[in-house]
Amino acid sequence: MHTQIFKTGTTLTTGAASVSTTLPTTINGTPAKWVRVASTAAAYVKLGPAGVAAVAGDVMVQPGDSIKLAVAGATTIAALQVSATGTIQVSPCEES
Repeated sequence: MHTQIFKTGTTLTTGAASVSTTLPTTINGTPAKWVRVASTAAAYVKLGPAGVAAVAGDVMVQPGDSIKLAVAGATTIAALQVSATGTIQVSPCEES
């Protein structure tokens, strides 16, 4: 299967404290099964329910790279800077 992105995602700015936002939905308004996460600076990210917080040691996204994460019922993504502020971009993936 190929991953396609039809809908604009969301962004959040990392800092010294964990920040979070609701995961974007697919073009049909349904929860995405997968999300693509990219970052402008090294950051720790974590998926979970509302109130989830990222901590050092969670999945690290490096600048210029992206990762694809299974949502598995999560509704929120949290992010924490490693050493410098950056922007996390989250896109809902749709399979075709």
